[in-house]
Parts: sequence; structure tokens; C-alpha cells
Amino acid sequence: MTAIRQDAWSEEDDLILAEVTLRHIREGSTQLAAFEEVGDKIGRTSAACGFRWNSCVRKKYEAAISIAKAQRQKRSQYKKHAGGANVAAIATLETADAVHAYKSDALTEESISIDAVIRFLRQWKGTYQDMTRQIKTLEKDLREKEEELDDLRREKEKLNREMSEVQTDYRVVNDDYKALIQIMDRARKLAFLVEEEDEQKPRFKMDANGNLERIE
Repeated sequence: MTAIRQDAWSEEDDLILAEVTLRHIREGSTQLAAFEEVGDKIGRTSAACGFRWNSCVRKKYEAAISIAKAQRQKRSQYKKHAGGANVAAIATLETADAVHAYKSDALTEESISIDAVIRFLRQWKGTYQDMTRQIKTLEKDLREKEEELDDLRREKEKLNREMSEVQTDYRVVNDDYKALIQIMDRARKLAFLVEEEDEQKPRFKMDANGNLERIE
């Protein structure tokens, strides 16, 4: 359970609240989730973080909030139109806009502690490492898909060759069948003519006296 603190907010606490809230806005999350994360980090309730953000910190980061919302819209558009293939582009845009946001808020050396700067850099280092891992994973998936596509292409070529051979064999068999039918037809006609010739030839039989007698 998050501890309840009564001490005043430090500049470092305000910076953590701003960093986390802007990140949640940028990533399309809710401010409530951001306040809960901040509360866990600095030992305050999410309600206290929300009150501090709305009453004090938010006013200092109006430009950064606008840029974070624009980043959220760009991120949504990239994911919608390009899927996961442009993770690197999204990360580049977000990094550039984030730097611009912090410049727009004109943070001076007096308003930022060394610890806060180190934490900020570590956070972006972690983001960069996550993006790098995602890119490597996507590149691996892409290689696997390309290999799968090559296998499918080879299989298609093999099937096309087999189909061509089958079609050739079919044409040969079909031609042989037609030739056989023609031969059988000619044989049948020849047999019919022979039968007719046999019927037209005179026939004889021998009577009891040994004489030949023609049969009509």
C-alpha cells in the first residue's frame, strides 16, 4: 500500500511527476495510471499526485503536454498505417519531440538536480534499449517471413513444373487414344466390307451324286 507523506513536495518530486505523466500521455495511457506509478515511486497516494499535478505542476508543462499529445497522435497513426515496422521511426520522433518539450519548458540548472538528470537519462536509455530489442525482434521476424516466402515460391515453381509435365502426358495419352479410336474404326469398316464380299460370292454344295449345286 502506498505510504501517506505529509512533507512538502520537492523539485525532484515534481520532476518525477512531470516525467511520468508526460510519458503516459505520450504512450496513450491515463493520467490516473501515471499518478499511481508516481505514488509508488515517491511514497505518496495517487490522489495526492493528481492534486499536485493539477494544482501546480501542470501549469509549468503546458508546452510539453501539447507535444506529448501530438506524439500520441503520431504514434497512433504510425501503428495504424505501418504496424510494427516503424518502431525506430516512432522512437526517433518521440525522442526529438521530448527534447524539444524540455527545451520549451526552459528548465534551468537550478530547477533540475543532478540526480534528476541522471534518472531522466537512464529512463531514456531504458526506452532506447527496449526499442532496440523490439527492432531486433522485428528484423528476425522479417527474415523468417522472407525465408518462408522463398520456400513457398520454390514450392510453387515445383508444382508448376509438375503440372506442366502432367498436361504434356495428358496430351500424349489423348493423342494416342484418338489414334487408337481411328484404327479401331478403320478395322471395323474393313471387317464390314469383308463380310459383304463374302455374302456376294456364290456358294455351292455337293449333292448325293457328287455334283456341285449352287446355293442361292
